[in-house]
Amino acid sequence: MRIITAGQVDYQQAWAWQKDLAAQRAANTIQDTLLVLAHPHTYTIGRSGSRDNLLLDKAVCRERGITVLDVDRGGDITYHGPGQLVAYPILDLGQPQADGRLLKADYVGYLRRLEDVLIATIAAFGLHGFREEGYTGVWTGSPPAKIAAIGVRVNAKGISTHGIALNIDPDLSYFAGIIPCGITDRPVTSMGRLLGADCPPWEAVQDVFIETFISMFQHKEQG
Repeated sequence: MRIITAGQVDYQQAWAWQKDLAAQRAANTIQDTLLVLAHPHTYTIGRSGSRDNLLLDKAVCRERGITVLDVDRGGDITYHGPGQLVAYPILDLGQPQADGRLLKADYVGYLRRLEDVLIATIAAFGLHGFREEGYTGVWTGSPPAKIAAIGVRVNAKGISTHGIALNIDPDLSYFAGIIPCGITDRPVTSMGRLLGADCPPWEAVQDVFIETFISMFQHKEQG
């Protein structure tokens, strides 16, 4: 598996990068690839999302330096920004069915494995993460608060794009500008809020995430 760590990258640039990598993976000119990075302040709205869940008007978004984009992943609205670990797996998940869709069991299994990676990653820093029935992502605490979001796309050739966002220590006030994932009754949290001064640096979480991802997806790093 090829691992690319890119630091902070503009969302639209990273989106175009994913599309290019996905085309190369479909043509079998590159290996499965994991792209790990962060974004400047961005709200993205997925295919099943609603602009009603964006609570700020355009002027306020411009004033706060927030880009707002409609994107082709699954899910509703979410926030990306500094202090958040974002990872985009560009993987060949297998041959889709005649209707161009991956088998439901394979698709759901992929989401569950991403959750497993996130749960194991935060466990390495002393946090207990878990799933919540009926939702995608990773939760922690009581009452449950969302610490990691997942939104993916699998194209007609079985190649995955988009991925996960883990809140290490972002400015959580940006989540107040949206209804995150369209969920009105569950808060959002971060490793920084839960661990305080013991919150690990972004790079340390990145390293654990990559190691865990490779292990759980049963690949060996090849550069």
